[in-house]
Amino acid sequence: MKIVLKDLTKRYPNRNRKIREEVVAVDHFNFEIPDGQLIGLLGPSGCGKSTTLNMICGLEKPTEGRIFFGEDDVTDLPPENRGVGMVFQSYALYPHLTVRQNIRFPLENLKGADRLSGKEMDERVDEAARLVQIDSLMERKPSELSGGQQQRVSIARALVKMPRVLLLDEPLSNLDARLRLQTREEIRRIQRETGITTIFVTHDQEEAMSISDGIVVMEAGVVQQIGKPQDVYDDPVNLFVAKFLGTPAINVFQGRVKDSRLLIGEEEVLSVPGAPDGEVVAGIRPEGFILDENGPFTTRLVRVEVMGRDTSIVSTHDALEGATVRSIISAENKVDPDAAVVHFSLKPSKVCLFNRSDGSRIMFEGNIRVR
Repeated sequence: MKIVLKDLTKRYPNRNRKIREEVVAVDHFNFEIPDGQLIGLLGPSGCGKSTTLNMICGLEKPTEGRIFFGEDDVTDLPPENRGVGMVFQSYALYPHLTVRQNIRFPLENLKGADRLSGKEMDERVDEAARLVQIDSLMERKPSELSGGQQQRVSIARALVKMPRVLLLDEPLSNLDARLRLQTREEIRRIQRETGITTIFVTHDQEEAMSISDGIVVMEAGVVQQIGKPQDVYDDPVNLFVAKFLGTPAINVFQGRVKDSRLLIGEEEVLSVPGAPDGEVVAGIRPEGFILDENGPFTTRLVRVEVMGRDTSIVSTHDALEGATVRSIISAENKVDPDAAVVHFSLKPSKVCLFNRSDGSRIMFEGNIRVR
């Protein structure tokens, strides 16, 4: 099911009655989600991603704009008539019901032509349970399940209605690190098997990038960038997106361009043909450093962290925004942990330049925007 959002906007009255200006939670969101894809809606807390999800499912009414499922305008339809399955962060299971009863509950509320027989409901419940691999837990109560198992029950309950659209609102936030990894892989498997168009809301960029066909990065209610996860990571449109995506985070330096050369401190660290002269912010991805004893970029070594196949070099620089520079290199490279400084060359494709005034991207040759 294709989803189209046209100028989707949500404004709330200001809680401070002395201020008449409304609070804009979502500001003119335009996007088309292709049929059968899993889209990650990504951004920091308060950016408007959950509000967007609530408008899609019908829990919130847009102030402006329209929502289409396929060719159908569903903007004014109540949630129960939209054919949406919703999975919440808190699981929202009924504690007094068994797993089977929790999954079956949405089917028991169907009316009219949609009403099912008892046998049909049992078949649907068993199929949903097998899909999320909890068919051996059907007679347990939620209190007898782990967090990951409860989340699977919640997903099965959303799927049992055979929804046109599946919406997941930070479904992994309450799980520990190992369970989060396992459950996100399960979500991707289930989505591929069912082919249901899915929107996955999270503030965790690693989660969104690992399982999504595409991601939408939001900030302060405004869409910053839309694209395939790797394209957005490699080619951020502004400084916010560059800083938000990536673990470890991008290294940000104050620099300047002079005669097509990028200077950080007093060192000419990279040729940037096509970039205009002036003060800039330079972002260097951790994997953008090449250990080079004759390299033009010098940092003060703090420590060396060996992480199996990779080595993380932690250092400092006077022009750095933040505490330390993190450079990720292959563990095959040997670094003297007692050295005072370390020298690098830089990969042009892993260096991004931004305007200091508004954070917008500055392009240069060798740093061409992904199409």
